[in-house]
Order: sequence, then structure tokens, then C-alpha cells
Amino acid sequence: MKHSDELGLSPGSDCIERLYEAVVAIKRHGQGAPRTVKLAQEGVAKMAKKLVEEAAEVGLDAVQGDRPQVIRESADLLYHLTVLWAETGIDPAEVWDEMERREKLYGIAEKLLKPGSRL
Repeated sequence: MKHSDELGLSPGSDCIERLYEAVVAIKRHGQGAPRTVKLAQEGVAKMAKKLVEEAAEVGLDAVQGDRPQVIRESADLLYHLTVLWAETGIDPAEVWDEMERREKLYGIAEKLLKPGSRL
């Protein structure tokens, strides 16, 4: 896998790339970080549940104005998202490609509307 400087990515995306590679290795060998091994054994449904829990925690902490906790929970959210990507065979580069495609179409601070949704 190429590093962020080769792909023109930020250091944050490089961190996610390293995490992804570590999770894939743990998944492949069934050993390593105990929580990651356990999560890998529990499957996609558990991973999805943890992802939703972390997203809710980020949102609730933001509403409460707890900036340090938003940062900590955001790191947890990105961890769980990365674990889910690894389990489903989605390389972070695919997500970066989609983000780049959207940036070209809509601008960096926009997301695609879902069918039937309104602004």
C-alpha cells in the first residue's frame, strides 16, 4: 500500500491506512490486539453495532460541548469504521477515491443527496 505522501493524502489518512493494514493483518493471523481479534470474530453485525454506538457518542458529546471527549470518541469511531471496512473488503483508498469524485462534482463540503431527500 502506498503512503499518504505518494497518494497526496494527509497524515490523518495515512494513520487510517496504517490502522487498516494492522486490522487486516490481525484478521488474517487471528492474533494481535485482543479487542480487535474479538471484534473480528464477532462479525459484521457486531461491528456495525459498535460503529453506530460510537457515532452516537460523538454526537452526544458534541451536543454537550465536551470537545476533548468528541476527539476521543471520534478516534474510536474511525477505529470501528476501519475495522468494518477491513471485514467487508473495502480499502480506505476506495473511500478516498469516492470523496475525490464527490469533491470534483459538488465541492469538498458537500455530500450526495439520497433519492427522494430534500435540502
